[in-house]
Amino acid sequence: MNNIISKPNAVFTIEDIDRIIEMAWEDRTPFDAITFQFGIKEQEVIELMRREMKPSSFRLWRARVQGRKTKHAKNRNFQEGRFKCSRQKQITHNKISKR
Repeated sequence: MNNIISKPNAVFTIEDIDRIIEMAWEDRTPFDAITFQFGIKEQEVIELMRREMKPSSFRLWRARVQGRKTKHAKNRNFQEGRFKCSRQKQITHNKISKR
């Protein structure tokens, strides 16, 4: 199947990959949450993003995440749960859908 990516420990469907990308783009979702949910480390998330995204989109994402405190749980200074604006659009299949 061409819609499944395998790792030695995990197999990801297209839906899993979309969710990993969505979580990686979210400012307040730490890499630890992705590791907890999918069992892949930060470096593996970066490799997945590089492989699945256009080069220009990947560069934008990397510039955005580097040094961002909220992407690393140990550096977060707030204890509340995830914030989501009521006007925030949903991301599905790597595209932002209309409301």
